[in-house]
Order: sequence, then C-alpha cells, then structure tokens
Amino acid sequence: MKLRRISILVASALLLGTLAVGVARAQGPATVTDFTLKNAANADVKLSSYAGSKAVVVVFISQNCPFSRLYQDRLSALASTYGSQGVQFLFIDTPINLEASAATEADKLKIKTDGVNSLTYLRDDAAQVSTLLGASKTPEAIVLQPAGNGFAVRYHGAIDDNPQVEAYVKQRYVQQVLDNLLAGRAAGVASQRAAGCLIKKK
Repeated sequence: MKLRRISILVASALLLGTLAVGVARAQGPATVTDFTLKNAANADVKLSSYAGSKAVVVVFISQNCPFSRLYQDRLSALASTYGSQGVQFLFIDTPINLEASAATEADKLKIKTDGVNSLTYLRDDAAQVSTLLGASKTPEAIVLQPAGNGFAVRYHGAIDDNPQVEAYVKQRYVQQVLDNLLAGRAAGVASQRAAGCLIKKK
C-alpha cells in the first residue's frame, strides 16, 4: 500500500515537473543574451546596443493584424511616456497567419511619439526572434531589463486587459511593470495571456 502511494506521489511530481517545463518553454526564456534584426534602412540592430537602457520593451506587431491597429494609439502613448525615462521600445513587424492585403495608407499601422523620442521598427520576416522570445501573437509585449551580460525577462504577454475597447481597460500590464521597474521594485506581474493574431512560424 505504501509502495503504491509513493508511486502515485512520484508520478504526480513528474507530471507537475513536465507541466512546469512546458509552461516555461511556452512563455520564453528567463534571460536573453542578444539578437540582431534589420531596421527600415536595412541596417543591423542588436538588442545588446540597448544595454544602457533602464528597460527594453519588445512589441511584436503586424501591419495586417486588426489587433495591432487597435493598439497603435496606446503604444504611441507608452512610447512617448516612457521613452523620456530611459525605456527603449522596439517594434518588431512579424508575419501572421493571415493573408497580406493591400492596405491603404489610412489602414496602415501608425505608431508615433511626441516628436522628441524616435521609434525603432525592426523586421522579423523569418519569425526567429518571436520564436526565441516565445511570442505567439501580435500585438504581444516582452519587457526586458539589462542584467549581467544579457537581459532578464521581467514580463511577457498582453499590453493590457482589453484589446478591443481602450475605454474599458482596467489593468495596464506593461505600464504597471514599467512603473515598478523604474521605481526599483519587482515587476509585480510576470505574464498575462495576449489576445491577437497568431504569428506565422517558419
């Protein structure tokens, strides 16, 4: 009887361990050493070049994703507010599981700042960085903080709790995490499930 009980406990522990590893992999790595992507001018941009920033917010977006367009004003506000506080935003355009449409100029994603802070747009055509960071949707945010020889992942997931109607937002996850990090506190929340368009993996 005791042997059976021990076997059940061991099996349960192994199952929980497997689930924990699966969740960790799905959420992405705990630290990131570096990655390189091309910007709009076809020049290489390295994550490590922002090691002097207080935090780096990587946001996966897509011109063809309606959810990305719903967030453009909110992302503009975040970049304007925190760009002047030492936070670097990297907007990474990545392919999604929707056919590309010939978007008009009015339909195109437009994320702007107050004119003081410049934005960095990068291309992840092969979805290598989204795979590296464990991102699966657009828009999806990963908040990184320089630590040692790389960057620690402090948050991963949704920008806030209402992708469709900004007026109904109750929890602003990325904002809360940045406020905590800039104040020298722990992030407060590690992850929240993102809603959006599925990233197309190669």
